[in-house]
Amino acid sequence: MNLPIKIISTDFDGTLFAEFENPPIPKHLLKMIADLQARGAKWVINTGRDMSSLMEALARSHVEEKPDYLVLVEREIHCHKEMQYVGLDDWNSTCHREHAELFVRVRQDLPRLVSWVESQYKATIYEDPYSPFCLIAQNNGDADAIHAYMEDYCKEVPNLQVVRNDVYARFAHTSYNKGTALAELGRRLGIAAEHIFAAGDHLNDIPMLHQRYARYLTAPANAIPVVKELVRSQNGFVSELFQGHGIAEGLKFHLEKSGVNHYQF
Repeated sequence: MNLPIKIISTDFDGTLFAEFENPPIPKHLLKMIADLQARGAKWVINTGRDMSSLMEALARSHVEEKPDYLVLVEREIHCHKEMQYVGLDDWNSTCHREHAELFVRVRQDLPRLVSWVESQYKATIYEDPYSPFCLIAQNNGDADAIHAYMEDYCKEVPNLQVVRNDVYARFAHTSYNKGTALAELGRRLGIAAEHIFAAGDHLNDIPMLHQRYARYLTAPANAIPVVKELVRSQNGFVSELFQGHGIAEGLKFHLEKSGVNHYQF
């Protein structure tokens, strides 16, 4: 395969997928990705969603193209095999074990964390299979303040980080994020960062939007300012188009800059 881009890593919500657009994922972007897959490139949806939520959204969007890999909840890796997605057991089991060990400490401090948030803000706090402390703030201003408090708490607990997207936040282990999962896929496939494309729009995408993980970086017009600044600072492409349209433009830009005319495929 002589393509400069051999792995395409796309965030889902706000990057690939726009809930209220019709279609939610631009057909020309899906065709471009499918054409690149036919030439040997691997497509990874790198998302904060879990399996059921992502599959439901893809089905509603009538997406026929199948990602070769999924990175779910910013940590679990799954490979498409024989019409289904199969977890990479060694990576996922280690990930689950290290999170479980880390969260023993967090659970001890839950009363303090919950009490502080509830005394200051009207936010929804809950536990799910991926974090003992998950949060939905009423607005981004509240989310910013709670995020800062959660980050201060992380300084007390080794290997703990906050994963944030819009008004949603949860805790996770620092060894597992969109960037480290993408690096693991590159390692398994024997593909270096210089042949990887990554696109995202929000805070939880930042870990993969670094050239140590992906040479070809893109952000759509709807990306938050800190993401745009990060991408620009590394000679990436920031589109003036929104969501998937911006990602298609970024993919085309990087391919053509590398000498691959989009009409060639």
